[in-house]
Amino acid sequence: MLAPSSRSTGGVIAAHASLTGMNGRFSSDVYARRISAAATGAAAAGLAGLVITPGYDLRYLIGSRAQTFERLTALVVPSAGEPTVVLPRMELAALRESAVADLDLTVRDWVDGDDPYRLVADALGGGTVATAVTDSMPALHLLPLADVLGVVPVLGTAVMAGLRMVKDLAEIDALRTAGAAIDRVHARVPQFLVPGRTEAEVATDITEAIVAEGHSEAAFVIVGSGPHGADPHHECSDRVLQTGDIVVVDIGGPVEPGYNSDSTRTYSLGEPAPKIAEQYAVLQRAQAAAVASVRPGVTAEQVDAAARDVLADAGLAEYFVHRTGHGIGLSVHEEPYIVAGNDLPLAEGMAFSIEPGIYLPGQWGARIEDIVIVTADGALSVNNRPHDLTVVPLAQ
Repeated sequence: MLAPSSRSTGGVIAAHASLTGMNGRFSSDVYARRISAAATGAAAAGLAGLVITPGYDLRYLIGSRAQTFERLTALVVPSAGEPTVVLPRMELAALRESAVADLDLTVRDWVDGDDPYRLVADALGGGTVATAVTDSMPALHLLPLADVLGVVPVLGTAVMAGLRMVKDLAEIDALRTAGAAIDRVHARVPQFLVPGRTEAEVATDITEAIVAEGHSEAAFVIVGSGPHGADPHHECSDRVLQTGDIVVVDIGGPVEPGYNSDSTRTYSLGEPAPKIAEQYAVLQRAQAAAVASVRPGVTAEQVDAAARDVLADAGLAEYFVHRTGHGIGLSVHEEPYIVAGNDLPLAEGMAFSIEPGIYLPGQWGARIEDIVIVTADGALSVNNRPHDLTVVPLAQ
């Protein structure tokens, strides 16, 4: 595993100071830079602007946690001109939870009977314009907007994903905080893994620990024991843990201002069988090889191949049935995806999981997952729990 250079002072990891405010969002200058970058990205794509409805993109740009309703709420970011927030007058109070006031954005509120889509068109400069919308915009808003604009908008995914993939200092700080919090949970997991308890009982304890260790909630809890560990997305069940089980524990959740942890470790209830220990050691080498391959300029598919090749050399490739990783931030799964066929070059500041696994149907499974951030010369892992197969000692 490569750490960031201690000599570098200009890279994205050089500073490590939280920019989070007391109101569950970053300081206004963070959002101002993001809106400016979104406008620049829209212009570079030949668009008149972006229309961002509630979802992760809106939260990214202005810190708003607004929800989508039948009444339109949208941030309009023209490629040239001032951004405008269009929203129902009855939702004005919700703006206090965002950075809109601090950013001094224009607000165009409307009441039932008004045409909010015309307000959006006006904010874009009027007329028929090439516009992009966030990929979370529902059809009930997309279609009337297209009617007013006179053209069907395109998806703004390329612009917004390009921004969100490369984390700024505030986001890196938040991801490191989340990583440390989930590490503390994994440190407590062995005490919950007692033969005779059910997966569901263990999951309940882990859920409570996730919140106790600093998350606002548990986004997911996977406890896959014995043959259930061979199902990568098994959640939990009433299966009773047994001596000798291999148990996959994949857990995570958001830490304010909404950035997620995601980490998997694998546990053995008592000493594992020699064959299992041998195959797990191969998985451990595969995960380490993938982390070691990370650096700017390397492609996402090359990182995937670094893990997959180690497993293939040991005859275990057929048991690795998913991609090596996914981006993470405000959403647990976002770009970049670390998968074969993705020739995207990595860039400093990208954050994603590295989580190869092996799954022997009907028998057992294992996965090792860390979140890493691309540095100037390698990768920084925000998770630092041991990667060994953790043997849980059994009571005598």
